[in-house]
Amino acid sequence: MATDKLDASLEKEIGELKDEGRAKSRERIIEAYIPPRGEFGPRYRLAGSDKEFIRLNSNSYLSLSNHPDLIRAADEATRDFGVGPGAVRFIDGTFAHHAALEKRVARFVDKPAAKIFNSAYTSNCGLALAISNKATHWIGDQLNHNSIIRAMRISNIPSPNKGIFKHNDMDDLKRCLDEVGEDMERVVVIFDGIFSMRGDYAPIDKIVDICRDYEGRFRDGVVTVVDDSHGIGAYGDRGRGTADYCGTTPDIIVGTFGKAFGVNGGFIAASNAVVEAVRQKADTYIYTNPLSVADCAAAVKALDICDSDAGLDRLARLKQRTRQFRQGLAGLGLESIAGPHPVVPLMVRETAKTHELVKYLFDNGVLVVGLTFPVVPKGDETIRFQINAAHTEADIHSVIELLKKFK
Repeated sequence: MATDKLDASLEKEIGELKDEGRAKSRERIIEAYIPPRGEFGPRYRLAGSDKEFIRLNSNSYLSLSNHPDLIRAADEATRDFGVGPGAVRFIDGTFAHHAALEKRVARFVDKPAAKIFNSAYTSNCGLALAISNKATHWIGDQLNHNSIIRAMRISNIPSPNKGIFKHNDMDDLKRCLDEVGEDMERVVVIFDGIFSMRGDYAPIDKIVDICRDYEGRFRDGVVTVVDDSHGIGAYGDRGRGTADYCGTTPDIIVGTFGKAFGVNGGFIAASNAVVEAVRQKADTYIYTNPLSVADCAAAVKALDICDSDAGLDRLARLKQRTRQFRQGLAGLGLESIAGPHPVVPLMVRETAKTHELVKYLFDNGVLVVGLTFPVVPKGDETIRFQINAAHTEADIHSVIELLKKFK
């Protein structure tokens, strides 16, 4: 049956998104990776353009995706087992590389066990499905990622069993905990480790301390969960993420291999009982094929590198370039949100100026992300810069000079 009627309705809906300023722009296609040359880091070529671009919109904080050891590990695993698992995990789709990655990432974040997923998004959804019951109350930060918001929705938690506290506001977190009904058996407090559009972090030490004060009120206690997708590998003295930076580890850690580790996939790390509940109850784990062995082998190698002197050197370079960029913005009198994370927001605070600056940077070979009204409130218009370990001192200097000329 033709979709003519459906097409017409969908085109109208897409038109409304465009009118509201919420439609996504056409996706650019990367056609070539150009390795570092001289004093400059890697560049990329886009379809339809001969220009070479520096990416300041990449989550690959440690610049590991082109590392020869990761490529070699993925190639060897593929040659041994093929490009796909051929089944879900429960139907003999579990290979040695899946089990090895789960053990390795659990050790990396210092948890007893872990379960890997195709993404951090499906990890959050799977966790919500696994640990929720009719007497579960969820509390989340106001600026939590869409995957957390979606996870709370699909777990069929009734509206009265949810609370939202103001961003990083500990007094408001206490208010939410005080308002939990006496009939609730367990409370889950969930938050991003690094807030991806701002580069600021959740004060995990304070959150955990507050939640401990409420433990005795509920049969199953108060469980703390961090989605540290932007922190794991790229934050803290050892690259262990926001928990490393704050000196306190929450009960459950959700993360990704697709950012600092430069590969693909997500994970949940927690107690053996939580991970077994995920294995038994998480639809996003049970009913879909797992990561390829290539992804798993490359991710294990990335974790090994992060635990080595070479990995700590990359982390140190990332911190140096981040400081250089932040200092450059400050030297120009430009506003940002303070913090050492390589997500560095430039607060433009005007929609037209944000669009103008994004285009100016693009025309000069720099890829960034601009956020404007109505995606963000009026007055919060922002350009997000993301620093990577492969960026050089000359790279950062050149971008600062561009901003100086624009200003």
